[in-house]
Amino acid sequence: MSKINTLLSRIKPLHHPKPISPSPFPYPPHIKILVKDIIQILSTHPHWEKSLETRFSGCETPVSGIAHFVFDRIRDPGLGLKLFEWASKRSDFNDLLDGFSCSSLLKLLARCRVFLEVENLLETMKCKDLAPTREALSFVIGAYVDSGLVNRALELYHIAYDIHNYLPDVIACNALLNALIQQKKVEIAREVYEEMVKMDGCWDNYSVCIMVRGLCKERKVEEGRKLINDRWGKGCIPNIVFYNALVDGYWKRGDAERANGLFKELKMKGFLPTTETYGIMINGFCKKCNFKAVDRLLVEMKERGVDVNVQVYNSIVDAQIKHGCKTEVGKTLRWIAENGCEPDITTYNTLISGSCRDGKVDEAEELLEHAIKRGLSPNKLSYTPLIHVYCKQGKCVRALDLFIGLTERGHPLDLVAYGALVHGLVAAGEVDVALTVRDKMVERGVLPDANVYNVLMNGLCKKGRLSAAKLLLVEMLHQNLSLDAFVSATLVDGFIRHGKLDEAKKLFELTIANGMDPGVVGYNAMIKGYCKFGMMNDALTCVQRMKDGDHMPDEFTYSTIIDGYVKQNDLHNALKLFGQMVKQKCKPNVVTYTSLINGFCRTGDSSKAKKTFEEMRSSGLNPNVVTYTILIGCFCKEGKISKACSFFELMLQNRCIPNDVTFNYLINGLTNNVATAISNKANESLEIKASLMMDFFRTMISDGWEQRVAAYNSVLICLCHHKMVNAALQLRDKMTGKGIFPDPVSLAALVYGLCLEGRSKEWQNTISCKLNEWELQIAVKYSQKLNQFLPEGLTSEASKVFHALLESVKLHIQENNLIVSARNRS
Repeated sequence: MSKINTLLSRIKPLHHPKPISPSPFPYPPHIKILVKDIIQILSTHPHWEKSLETRFSGCETPVSGIAHFVFDRIRDPGLGLKLFEWASKRSDFNDLLDGFSCSSLLKLLARCRVFLEVENLLETMKCKDLAPTREALSFVIGAYVDSGLVNRALELYHIAYDIHNYLPDVIACNALLNALIQQKKVEIAREVYEEMVKMDGCWDNYSVCIMVRGLCKERKVEEGRKLINDRWGKGCIPNIVFYNALVDGYWKRGDAERANGLFKELKMKGFLPTTETYGIMINGFCKKCNFKAVDRLLVEMKERGVDVNVQVYNSIVDAQIKHGCKTEVGKTLRWIAENGCEPDITTYNTLISGSCRDGKVDEAEELLEHAIKRGLSPNKLSYTPLIHVYCKQGKCVRALDLFIGLTERGHPLDLVAYGALVHGLVAAGEVDVALTVRDKMVERGVLPDANVYNVLMNGLCKKGRLSAAKLLLVEMLHQNLSLDAFVSATLVDGFIRHGKLDEAKKLFELTIANGMDPGVVGYNAMIKGYCKFGMMNDALTCVQRMKDGDHMPDEFTYSTIIDGYVKQNDLHNALKLFGQMVKQKCKPNVVTYTSLINGFCRTGDSSKAKKTFEEMRSSGLNPNVVTYTILIGCFCKEGKISKACSFFELMLQNRCIPNDVTFNYLINGLTNNVATAISNKANESLEIKASLMMDFFRTMISDGWEQRVAAYNSVLICLCHHKMVNAALQLRDKMTGKGIFPDPVSLAALVYGLCLEGRSKEWQNTISCKLNEWELQIAVKYSQKLNQFLPEGLTSEASKVFHALLESVKLHIQENNLIVSARNRS
């Protein structure tokens, strides 16, 4: 009895067992009576063992002849185990229970998901050389698959095929096949499928469909099509589901042409596209930003009478927002509603995320309230974008308020919610508040994961609080959380940022010693450290270790080492490594080219620097502020001030915002090269003659402006001409801080810029303009000169503004003169 009780104690009922109606009992009456008696004895008799002995003592039917009927009729695995335990104690056990009876018990145990007992019974059958029936093993495999134990299900499948020389039934095989595809084990699934095809009756249309879908998910669409062709007419009748899988596969591969071609083909062959088919096509065109094609498909769906569900509209709205299309939330919601769909919480979440991304926090809040009023239940995805944006804006109190709102609406504060808040607070620089949130989540029984610790340590490292980051690491390890590659890379990078190379090396080596793969990110962090300290040989050794660990150097790896060589004034090795990078078909990025440009500039070879710059742009890469600033600084140092100005204007044309270093190079370059700037005018090329900055600088010098003031005003004029007024206003404030106050030219430039940006009504609130008649005449002069650089036919309202101000001042002067004359006469 003790063994039975032990077994019974391990049996856990299903959370929601499905009621199973017993099938009719098509057996002789005496068997039916015997089975019912046995079940009743097992269920109700306190001394059931003796009662069983008594019942079988005068019975001609042996236990082996009745056990499988009992196992098939009962629904309680405990009763089945009681009968099995009782029978196993009998001296004639081997004769009493055969493979057929054990197979019935297997089905009962598998049905109730009592897998430990399933394994014990399989082992017992193996020891007694009893083979489970195909039906029983199929049932067991299906139960393991349904419970997510796919590896064990695969083992049992191989036992059936390799040992018992049969395959499970098609339902079990398909379940296993589908599970393998979901786990992305496509090659194993292919082997199973091929074995299924070899056996008659072990595959069907659904088997082929599962395999096609799996291949398409791996972007092996042509193999999927071949699979259909190979089985066509051999029990396989392709339907719209097959086409859906293939079309989706082409989109996943990015092959819009073939996806569209197949979509047309299926319609020509008489297949009717379903909502899913159109949804796949619309989603594909959305990713390609082809909204005209999307509109055509929506019209076609309506004409064919195919329902357009809200998921389709959600895909369209999400794509429009991701591609930067202007989205008016009110119109979007009305558009969905007018087309017969009710926006769901996913619709609102998508719009809230888009509004937050564009900084329209008030709009996002209104959307949240609107969703609640409509009876929808906001979830974590509704609140998370708002929490992030408020953290970024430094409004941590509001972010916390929203966070608490999650609980007030019945949403438990789980790891995802806490993680979002911690990440947002760290991004806002509020590391201490984030640490307090971590303490609160622990108090409420929500334990941080490695990702939360990684974010916190990253924030501490950026603040230079390495000791606190290390303490957090110790705490993380005490929580039995393994040090992963991302956490390790974060700390290594943190140590290196603050000059602690030895500690970075120790942690890096400890990571490898503990059998952990640092990954490309980890190796790159260590390589960056070696390069920062000029230890180029160590950096190369680390690259070799990276390769030995089956990781290929990426563009960041090469760029870091190239930059390291450049900073060591070793341009030769930098260029050599660049050649290796290209040979390895690793595409150079902006940092790579910028490092080489810096190398040429350091050696005073501005012509090669410029050539590298052009090569970079021809590769489709957009130079960043560092790239332009290096070149501008180089030309300024060489006294080629016209070229420096031309590159500055090119920078602004490409919407690259300058920084303080850029401005300093230009101001100093213009101030220190006044004579050169003026004398070189006649020798400049046509391209440089068109330089707006040099033109205004020379004009102001000619008009008697002080050199430094003229330089600042020239930069201001350039910024405003390229509609970068905010950057110009910031530069104006820095000028004022240095004692260079706005004059008529700088005011003319700022008003001109505001008018170009369509903000002509704002200029009085943005700029304090108190000029006398002479100063206004200068402002008018420079405003008119700025108009000469506008496209033909366009004029700026700035000239009208200053003309109006000038006329107003003149009128005021005339009035004053009349008053004075009248007084004198009186």
